[in-house]
Amino acid sequence: MHRPPEAMLKAIKTLDAISLWSGRIVAWLIIPMVLSLVYEVVARYVFDAPTEWAYDMTFMLYGSFFMIGSAYTLQKKGHIRTDSYYGGWSARTQGWVDTFCYLLLFFPPLIFFLVVGWDFFFKSWGQGERVVTSPWMPVVYPFKLAIPVATLLLLLQGASEFMRSLWAALKGEWL
Repeated sequence: MHRPPEAMLKAIKTLDAISLWSGRIVAWLIIPMVLSLVYEVVARYVFDAPTEWAYDMTFMLYGSFFMIGSAYTLQKKGHIRTDSYYGGWSARTQGWVDTFCYLLLFFPPLIFFLVVGWDFFFKSWGQGERVVTSPWMPVVYPFKLAIPVATLLLLLQGASEFMRSLWAALKGEWL
């Protein structure tokens, strides 16, 4: 077995830790979202007093949590892959395929999405954008911030996965 450089191992460990912590934070933040949904159901059906805010809040929070959790999902190997072919390949072949896919199909669109996501957020923030179709009219920009944050987290975890893939491509073994 080949020994990877310490700097590479430290970078992978650090990037993985960021993804793990972001996933754990999102997991705990789901609890207040569920509680607000339960509050809405009880208020609506038991007391006949529906809220104006619960649907909008849970809708926006769930979308934010889904996006921000994508880096954690990548770190845990939870994204879709065609394992019927991939699983039969050698570690070296898997590494080369992953390396090229990260370079050509993963990083370029995500970098574009990061730039567009920041612009999307800053425009919303500058306008003080609100949901005008809701009687509550919540501000939107905090939730639009989830787009560039999720993209940045995904790029960081992608860098960790890319280093693992490159190592497998060159050395024929996974880290």
